[in-house]
Amino acid sequence: ILTGSEDCTVRVWHANTYRLENTLNYGLDRVWCICALKGSNNVCFGYDEGSVMVKLGREEPAMSMDVSGKIVWARHSEIQQANLKAMGDAEAQDGERLPLAVKDLGACDIYPQTIAHNPNGRFVVVCGDGEYIIYTAMALRNKAFGPALEFVWALDSSEYAIRESNFSVKLFKNFKEKKSFKPDFGCEGIYGGYLLGCRSSSTGLAFYDWETQELVRRIEIQPRQVFWSENGDYVCIATDENYFILKYSPEAVANARENKEGLTEDGIEDAFDLVGEVQEIVKTGKWVGDCFIYTNSVNRLNYYVGGEIVTIAHLDRTLYLIGYIPKDNRLYLGDKELNVVSYELLVSVLEYQTAVMRRDFDTADRVLPTIPPAHRTRVAHFLEKQGFKKQAL
Repeated sequence: ILTGSEDCTVRVWHANTYRLENTLNYGLDRVWCICALKGSNNVCFGYDEGSVMVKLGREEPAMSMDVSGKIVWARHSEIQQANLKAMGDAEAQDGERLPLAVKDLGACDIYPQTIAHNPNGRFVVVCGDGEYIIYTAMALRNKAFGPALEFVWALDSSEYAIRESNFSVKLFKNFKEKKSFKPDFGCEGIYGGYLLGCRSSSTGLAFYDWETQELVRRIEIQPRQVFWSENGDYVCIATDENYFILKYSPEAVANARENKEGLTEDGIEDAFDLVGEVQEIVKTGKWVGDCFIYTNSVNRLNYYVGGEIVTIAHLDRTLYLIGYIPKDNRLYLGDKELNVVSYELLVSVLEYQTAVMRRDFDTADRVLPTIPPAHRTRVAHFLEKQGFKKQAL
């Protein structure tokens, strides 16, 4: 609930508890009117001295998809589920809204701002109002809950971390607290995945080992998001202006720890190699093999592989990536109104490009016959750019 008054302030109240959440003062004298644009997060305030438009809350819908194609989302505080498998064999058109049957799972005890499945899809975490609740994904049974400014899953499905404050991070395994630790330079944001990432405005991004909490590497960068590939080989670090693709080397980390060589106060120098830097803003992203698929700020759906950027589609509105199902060769995206659309993306092409990136031509030659002829020219261009002229021909 928003109220404006003659003391020059706009106040934001919680619609259920009526608690004052925020007070906004833009110094433009008395407030006369408030107007919200339907279907958006934009609100306008009219004052004696002018007007101000603000954006409230997160634009991104609270929705998540597991590996098998079950999608869970929040419609206000109601949690709902839709299953892509239940659609049958209806031929999906690129960019067309999918006719999903929606099932109500029940109401959530907090107002969900984000929802995220753990890697194996058995549990789903709901975060909002400084709290988190972990539910079983199928029946929405409460497994664990607590206060948290942020929550992230590890790559191991039984592990997760919460950020308690700007100084303290707690790690959990099998829903039991394993370790509480204080990153050296504070922690203003955390990132899950193969390593635990902590952001600090003074020193940038620090990666820690989930098991030992030892510093692996500190990188001077202010990330907006961090995306790890499924096997932990690659990580994409997205900032406000661009994104970097780094290759992670567990062997170099193990060797450095063993021989005590190459250890600095910023961690292990050889832990990461920079593979590529791209001047694009990543909105949402996901790895499939060694290919990084993402939506960018100008509503393009692209993927990055081996220094190449391939555009899958130009989107007519802002869509958020929720998952990829290799069996269907389709990529799934959702919008703010909780509609789900899909785009074709051939798993054979991605597998082929991944194999080429790993210089594994046995696998590549095995995958090649499964790529439809219409897509082979693009594959040939990719090979040529990687310097494999003979294979390209």
